[in-house]
Amino acid sequence: MLDYTRKACDVNRFHAFSSIDSPKIPAYHTHTMKKHQIYLDNAATTPMDPKVLEAMLPYFTEKYGNPEALHTKGKESLIAIDNARETVAKILNCRAREIIFCGTATEANNLAIFGTARANKDKGTHLITTKIEHSSVRRPFEQLEKEGFDVTYLDVDNEGFVNPDDIKKALTPKTTLVSVMYANNEIGTIEPIKKIGKILHDHQAYFHTDACQIPGAETLDTKTLKIDMMTLNGSKIYGPKGIGVLYVNKETKIEPIIFGSAHEYSLRAGTHNTPLIVGFAKALELITKSDNKKITKLRDKLLTALLKKIPRAHLNGPTNHRLPNNINITIPGIHAQEILLHLDEAGIYVSTGAACNMGNEKPSKTLEAIGLPQKEILSSLRITLGKNTTEEDIDYVIKTFPTP
Repeated sequence: MLDYTRKACDVNRFHAFSSIDSPKIPAYHTHTMKKHQIYLDNAATTPMDPKVLEAMLPYFTEKYGNPEALHTKGKESLIAIDNARETVAKILNCRAREIIFCGTATEANNLAIFGTARANKDKGTHLITTKIEHSSVRRPFEQLEKEGFDVTYLDVDNEGFVNPDDIKKALTPKTTLVSVMYANNEIGTIEPIKKIGKILHDHQAYFHTDACQIPGAETLDTKTLKIDMMTLNGSKIYGPKGIGVLYVNKETKIEPIIFGSAHEYSLRAGTHNTPLIVGFAKALELITKSDNKKITKLRDKLLTALLKKIPRAHLNGPTNHRLPNNINITIPGIHAQEILLHLDEAGIYVSTGAACNMGNEKPSKTLEAIGLPQKEILSSLRITLGKNTTEEDIDYVIKTFPTP
């Protein structure tokens, strides 16, 4: 029988291998009944909007036909998928046939990167990305290096911004793909995608952006951004998990990475997951109408209070051009995992910059790229608010947050 206890993340184990001489925080108890349930890890995943679930339910139980089938049950599903594609395309200001439904955003990123790099190998083998990309972007580029491609990994400044001029300087006649995330999932930096798009507009290189964190914060208009490919994720927009979308401009030369039948304009084989596709479209439709003023106000209230409560703490990332829900804070001298477990015991759910992976700590690539030393990386905490976060939640977090 598998052991589902959190032994790998037990606070006592962190004292054993942590290089930080941090104060002890009360021990974590896995079975404590929590009076409060305050979820502040929305950058990892969001709770599903009830309206999204309502839209999906009929396609689990009543309208369950395979959309490729010619009978009425199949046509019900096909119509739902077509409608969802039109909804997404309208929001992205593109053609419906330029929307490719994938199993996850990771798959969509892989399709964008492997699909264009391999399909255009005859034109060149030089690729450009940044040092702060999500692993579902970074690792495909690392794999392509093993296949003989030349990859330039651009630096960012101490707030996480890539300089568009650095991209311009890195371009060569053999560059076929540039991939820069729209907003960083760890420190919330919103990159100058429009400026980069203008630079690449007259170059042969295709421009891809991982935009999973951005819906509701900035425009998704593909024409304004001048992008060739864009990745979106259902689980980041109060939609279902297990559904991603890749916008692919019709002029993009790209090949599939999953082979089988000719689904999704021959770019993504496999039977359509109708309920999740319907759910994604509904979630995107709802999130683009959301108002971030409340979230930004609550974020600023929490950040101000934490910096006042812990004078040694500092914010990672920019104060402007930042995702409205994101706080990434370093608290020198204390291991962030300990704070996480202390907050977890109090019913407050956040995340850290350094992942717990079977007791081995892997420093955040993003925090390394902005110049944080390893001790500070291991002392960094990510707090991401959501549309369900209340002022009462924030007051409780401020009151409960431990002082080193």
